[in-house]
Amino acid sequence: MPLAIQIQQFGGPEVLQCVEVAVGAPGPGEVRIRHHACGVNFIDIYQRIGLYANPLPMVLGMEGAGVVEAVGEGVAHLRVGDRVAYASQPPGAYAEVRVMPAKCVVRLPQSISFEQGAAMMLKGLTVQYLLRKTQPQGGLQPGDFVLFHAAAGGVGLIACQWAKAMGLQLIGTAGSDEKCELARQHGAAHVINYRRENFVERVKEITGGRGVKVVYDSVGKDTWDGSLDSLQPFGLMVSFGNASGPVPPFSVSTLAAKGSLYVTRPTIFTHIATREATQAMADDLFSMVTSGQVRIPVGHRYPLRDAAQAHRDLESRATTGCSVLLP
Repeated sequence: MPLAIQIQQFGGPEVLQCVEVAVGAPGPGEVRIRHHACGVNFIDIYQRIGLYANPLPMVLGMEGAGVVEAVGEGVAHLRVGDRVAYASQPPGAYAEVRVMPAKCVVRLPQSISFEQGAAMMLKGLTVQYLLRKTQPQGGLQPGDFVLFHAAAGGVGLIACQWAKAMGLQLIGTAGSDEKCELARQHGAAHVINYRRENFVERVKEITGGRGVKVVYDSVGKDTWDGSLDSLQPFGLMVSFGNASGPVPPFSVSTLAAKGSLYVTRPTIFTHIATREATQAMADDLFSMVTSGQVRIPVGHRYPLRDAAQAHRDLESRATTGCSVLLP
């Protein structure tokens, strides 16, 4: 039987178990995919520890790429043998083979490898909805300053490139000089090592005291207050992750005091709720990649059985770029 990485309880990386699973035929609206690569993301850690709780036991993983083995009734946009990739609910990508809803599965262009496909769907579609759809009042124009935390991570390195293609002045933060240089090489206009510098003060210096129009923040608790202080009046605070822990409760009057700020907490799954929306977003992502404006940096590869080590490395901030599991 095919192998999968399953958890029976919430906890640390040690709860990840390699088990055999039975995989049947796809039902109506479903496809069966044999994975060639599976993406590793922070949302997998949130689900493993129970921050985003799901019924147990569960197979982790929200992102993968492979070949369609079987197609269920009513699925018209995919055929057996298609190269495909996805970012989708429900979890289950850490597996050799899986059955899943077809609506969020898209054909993968021949020019994009399975590893790139598995590494880029969740992260790339996240950048797509952030930079294209989650914009401050008045939108974003070339030359505008934006602040992007964790700029050397998988999402961050894609965002650096995409922002440069849009003509934005992306200010990226990271935790070491090496990571800052990596973000710069991928298109960040300015970089801040938050371990050595006060990023709020540096943002004000870079922007001539004005602050940025929007902050994209996947770090959460540790950067929340500083992110608000980095915004110009009417600026937009986009909180889309909790790498350092959830944002604590705050008073909405704080937003008034800091300049009539806007706050949003988006999620990719709202944006990819329909097949049509998923396809449109994927088309935009594929266009950015095939044109060469965005390169997908696969920095770390692990055998599927070593998923626990992949989680340890991601949690300890030992990784840059994207990580994939190879069945």
